[in-house]
Amino acid sequence: MSKRENYETKTEQLLIPIAGKYGVEIYDVEYVKEGGEWYLRAYIDKPEGVAILDCENVSRELSDALDAEDFIPDAYILEVSSPGLGRTLKKDRHLEKSLGAEVEIRTYKPVDGRKEFTGVLHAYDGDTITIEEPRPDTGETDADKAAEPGTERVLNRKEIALIRLTFDF
Repeated sequence: MSKRENYETKTEQLLIPIAGKYGVEIYDVEYVKEGGEWYLRAYIDKPEGVAILDCENVSRELSDALDAEDFIPDAYILEVSSPGLGRTLKKDRHLEKSLGAEVEIRTYKPVDGRKEFTGVLHAYDGDTITIEEPRPDTGETDADKAAEPGTERVLNRKEIALIRLTFDF
């Protein structure tokens, strides 16, 4: 296990009772270096949405717990927030909750000449992600479009740089 993974796992363990106390779930924990600074980010969620007070309460208790354990020797910035509308789907539990939702996928290298794909998350397993891409707009009526499904596309998980939920305003 890498240093990063170790810190994320230990932080998640500290976060479990805190999240339970405040009625939120742990969406993800990440330890990353950006612009020369280390960031420890905890993403929390709940069905009705996360409020600023939720983030503040969890942040204060998590900060105290991290100070008490003191297992991260580097200086870092602690951030606690919601994963947001366009949340990244990193783990199988994220994919499970998002089956049937529209997602955006970016690949490391072009696949069939493209690096970006959008479609409804249809299925996943340890090796692949399957989406149903919308049919190209051919000027058909909505009834015609609904009668015929889109194109199923299977992408290798090793080729995927990012999967996140799409959102429309």
